[in-house]
Amino acid sequence: CCPQLEGLCSFLQLSTCPEQLMVRFCSWLLALTPDLSYASAAILAEQLFLPRVLSLVQPPSRHLMAALTSFCSKYSEPFCQVLVAPVLQEPGQGTEQTKLVCELVEECLEPDCVRMVLGQVLAVPLSEKLLPVVLAVLGRQELLPSELFDLLVLALCRQAPAFAASLSYAKLVTAVLTTYRSQVS
Repeated sequence: CCPQLEGLCSFLQLSTCPEQLMVRFCSWLLALTPDLSYASAAILAEQLFLPRVLSLVQPPSRHLMAALTSFCSKYSEPFCQVLVAPVLQEPGQGTEQTKLVCELVEECLEPDCVRMVLGQVLAVPLSEKLLPVVLAVLGRQELLPSELFDLLVLALCRQAPAFAASLSYAKLVTAVLTTYRSQVS
C-alpha cells in the first residue's frame, strides 16, 4: 500500500495543496475508521507537512498550525518520526522550524512522543538551535526514563565548554536541576 499511497499523494499534489484544504483533509483523515496504519500516517505526514515545514521562513499560518495540530492529535508518533527528526537534523533550518517544534512539544504531543523528541535531539550534536527544544521538553515535566535522563545529563556535561557563554544553556541546566532534582545525584 505504501508505494500506491505515495503515488496517490504525488498525483493529488498534497505537498502543494492550499493550506485551507489541508485543514479539511486532516479533519477527514481523523474521521476515518479504522485508523490509518503507522506507515500510511507517516507517508501522509511526510507528503503533507515536511516540505512546508522545511521551507518556513516566517511563523506558520493558522491554517498550517490547525492542520499540524489536528493530525498530530491522532498520529503523533509517525508525525514525530517523519517530521520532527528531519527538522532537527537539517543543519540549514532556521528559527521558525525550531519554534514550531517547541510549540508542538508544548501543546500537542503525547508524553511518549515528547520523550521521542528528546531522544531525537540527543541523537545529534547539541547546538544553540536545539536548546529551546530541550527546554520545551523539560517544560512539560514528563517523567524521563533513567536511560534518557542519563543521556541528557551526559550530553549537557560533554557540551558544557561549547556553551560556556550561552544563556539558553544556563537555563537548560537550571531546568534540569530544578525539574529532576530527585534524579540528580
